[in-house]
Amino acid sequence: MTKWLQRNIAGKKVVSLFIVTNAIYVLMLTVTIPKTMEFSNGMKLLDMLPMGYDFNYVNQLFNTLGEIGRKTYLSYQLPLDMVYPLLFGICYCLVLAYFLNKLDKLKTPFTYLCLLPLLAGAMYYAENIGIIALLNSYPDINKSSVTITSSFSLIKSTTTTIYFLVLIASLLVLGIRSLRKAKSTVY
Repeated sequence: MTKWLQRNIAGKKVVSLFIVTNAIYVLMLTVTIPKTMEFSNGMKLLDMLPMGYDFNYVNQLFNTLGEIGRKTYLSYQLPLDMVYPLLFGICYCLVLAYFLNKLDKLKTPFTYLCLLPLLAGAMYYAENIGIIALLNSYPDINKSSVTITSSFSLIKSTTTTIYFLVLIASLLVLGIRSLRKAKSTVY
């Protein structure tokens, strides 16, 4: 894994992937999610609920969305959200590897932290597949399918949060090192 990371953490490659990944994310936030939410009466979509959801919420949301809203969810939001997890996983894996390399920690056990966004990406896919299954089976959804899909949503958000905390900590350490180095060259 370390060799693959080292081959792929060139600054231009990481920045390019970061731009593409976040362009897709912005497109979802500004176009496909709002288009779907036009039918939700203010209810949040399932993939926007980091703490999960229950059977009653899913039933209420899908009922509120109506047939056109459910089709919009399936045909506009979810197709784009099937591209994003792969980009998210690879991009943020490489972003953390890039900064770990700057901290001379890439060839240490810290490298395993680069797996966090890949795990989050896998959970994104599991969540999306679950949502697709729920939408396709509505109104005959079962509670266990909701529970399983909600669990994937919770794992996705937890893993993503841990990842960003690790990334912020890495950036803080790098910033402190840079300040100390700049301070020592001034004197």
